[in-house]
Amino acid sequence: MSAGDIADTINENTDAIDILLNQHSQIKELFAMVESGQGEARQREFDHLRALLAVHETAEEEVVRPVTRSSVPNGDQVAEARMSEENEAKEVLAKLEKMGCDSPEFMPKFLEFKKSVLAHAEHEEHDEFPGIKATKTPEELMKMGKKIKMAEKMAPTHPHPGAKTTSANYLAGPFAAMLDKVRDHMKSSK
Repeated sequence: MSAGDIADTINENTDAIDILLNQHSQIKELFAMVESGQGEARQREFDHLRALLAVHETAEEEVVRPVTRSSVPNGDQVAEARMSEENEAKEVLAKLEKMGCDSPEFMPKFLEFKKSVLAHAEHEEHDEFPGIKATKTPEELMKMGKKIKMAEKMAPTHPHPGAKTTSANYLAGPFAAMLDKVRDHMKSSK
């Protein structure tokens, strides 16, 4: 699934928090599918999970974190904690991708990764999203949803651990996304 495909699954008038919660559910399902999959099916589901995580986290970093900083009580601390978790996840996801699903080390590392990603999602759902929802109007949340959709269309589909800040995502994102799209196309053409 490409970044555009992921973004296209989002309704035009969907609240930003609803988009992110829906994607958290999709991520949980994909974790289960990778765990239960074998061979090529496992690799296909992992590739789908990797792409969804990459675009999802990029959109959060570009759209949600600035709002968290300005709107949520202790917003800078909350945003920094989530960014730290996301940066660690990018590192591990890149290692998993390089390792490949057939490696005997893949599944133990993948299960650790799953635990940290699900803890990160829970932190967002309890420490960040309610504060955003409480301080933004429905119209502002819809506008954020549209920004998320746009960010996801432009986002890389592979982890880029070097992009550790919102600014780095804005600067490196379009170029990384272009390279990722070529890489994905070449892989699917084999």
